[in-house]
Amino acid sequence: MLVLSQYVEQQYAGELISDGRGGVGYLLKDRVSRVSEFVDALRRVAAGGTVMDPEVIAQILTRHAHDPIAALTPREREVLALMAEGKDNATIAARLVITENAVHKHIGNIFAKLGLSPADSGHRRVLAVLTYLSSR
Repeated sequence: MLVLSQYVEQQYAGELISDGRGGVGYLLKDRVSRVSEFVDALRRVAAGGTVMDPEVIAQILTRHAHDPIAALTPREREVLALMAEGKDNATIAARLVITENAVHKHIGNIFAKLGLSPADSGHRRVLAVLTYLSSR
């Protein structure tokens, strides 16, 4: 599968290569005009390789370096977005159709990935939401 996109979509690029099986690629559409590069990419993907546009890689690395939210999984970002709306764990669980225990686990992962220490126990939720809002 070779995805052609006008813009870098970090989530799609990550999902595309996440299983590690190969036979996938992500190119920006302007690569199509460079016929030899495009044909080479098609051949590598067809042979089971992985192809990533250099611009996609550069943008992903830049975003990861400056955006702490980038380390979160899509589900963790959903949970954090609902936290930012002021939802409690029970409401988040109902909205996402998961257990409150799963919400609690996701929130713990969010705190860890954002480097929010248990010593900040009373403020971690607020600090996580502030980090989320400042990244938007």
